[in-house]
Amino acid sequence: MKRVAVVGGGVSGLTAAYRLRTLLGESAAITVFETTGALGGKLRTAEVGGQRYDVGAEAFLARRPEMTALAREIGLGELITHPAKARAKIHAGGTVLGLPPGTVMGVPASADAVADVLSPEGRRAVEAETTLPPVSLPGADVPLGPLLRERFGDELVDRLVDPLLGGVYAGGADGLGLRATMPGLASAVASGAGSLTAAAASLLPKTPGTAPVFGTLVGGLGTLLDRLAALSGAEVRTGAPVRALSRTVTGWRLELGAAAAAHAPSDTPVDVDAVVLAVPAPSARRLLADVVPAAASAFGEVELASMAVVALALPPGTELPEASGVLIGAGERDASGVPYAVKAFTFSSRKWAHLAPEGGPVLVRGSVGRFGEPGALHADDDELVRVVREDLARLSGVTASPIDTLVTRWGGGLPQYGAGHLERVERIERAVAEVPGLAVAGATLHGVGLPACVATADAAAKRVAEHLSAISRT
Repeated sequence: MKRVAVVGGGVSGLTAAYRLRTLLGESAAITVFETTGALGGKLRTAEVGGQRYDVGAEAFLARRPEMTALAREIGLGELITHPAKARAKIHAGGTVLGLPPGTVMGVPASADAVADVLSPEGRRAVEAETTLPPVSLPGADVPLGPLLRERFGDELVDRLVDPLLGGVYAGGADGLGLRATMPGLASAVASGAGSLTAAAASLLPKTPGTAPVFGTLVGGLGTLLDRLAALSGAEVRTGAPVRALSRTVTGWRLELGAAAAAHAPSDTPVDVDAVVLAVPAPSARRLLADVVPAAASAFGEVELASMAVVALALPPGTELPEASGVLIGAGERDASGVPYAVKAFTFSSRKWAHLAPEGGPVLVRGSVGRFGEPGALHADDDELVRVVREDLARLSGVTASPIDTLVTRWGGGLPQYGAGHLERVERIERAVAEVPGLAVAGATLHGVGLPACVATADAAAKRVAEHLSAISRT
């Protein structure tokens, strides 16, 4: 029987463990090692106000097939649900407005598409973009923010693009790469679109689609984790940090436990035939430093953003704005000129029908933390709840005292897809490909969303399964 270690118990690791089981059947003994005391990684379904509520990632992009297909494959298709009709809004220029359609992550297909978000001067800057010399991109990726500011001016970036990117990466356009975050837009430019406006227009459907953009699971995304763990048949070891990884004659050795307790009985090494690493970049860098130094070096160049989700369960009947949520740019202030600490609110009981049961609590999430700007994250939990409630009151007028709260901190939770990110990932995958019995997966590689993580996990499991099958034939 072949032995496989999956290091990391988030959605990538558990998907890899499940996929390994489907590929190898009962011929493999699979063990999942998770440093923390619980599975899930950046997925966490908690009870808030008596309601199961996601306090990590809360949705997946339904227009990418991987997550939807996985949920259906493991018998959770009936739990897939999509947002209600309430639209997202944005706090731009001191005013809450409807999030404008006709853009690609805020890059407009026409000046009219963003007219309501911008000042007259900002609109003129957007209108003039099509009259500028054609966009010429070098072979390497370019920083997104400077390009957009040069073509459209600062206002579009600050009011629209940054809040949208902040919701995905907790980082702004200036620190992210064009190809790394908007590959479709970069491809349209490379195909001769000329202007960024024309490139965005070419990516929009000719007729508005009716297919939902996002999805989630009734009962919380934690349901997915539980099912994957069960179907994988893996031995799950939580509270089991892997501190070192080394090659053996036949495979790999994992040293367990914190470095300070290296001689504890629980630190007995584990020998396996293959390893899937599905851990954040800092952990991958540490574990690969001696065995795949080129990959470790590239992982070490990835920067990360920290954030926190503050969940509020408000009394039944509390009236929320008619919106699924509000995005808030870094420079936005209220009518008195006071800046906001929160970068986004999700009015979950408006957004998701299953989170609005009759007589149930009214659920709201406030997201805090931007790359390089920890700000309110230095506060303790009580203070963070106070700050989020204050921002909610200033933004929406909702002042109801919560019946329950939960603060969930995601330290280093989001990798930043900077201008050099694609090249780093290429170095990682090229180096790992040269090492038999090793594969990597996770949000550092090809996208931070759940479908992208599932795709990397499937690819990692396939690589390991092919290696083990080849060993069995020899």
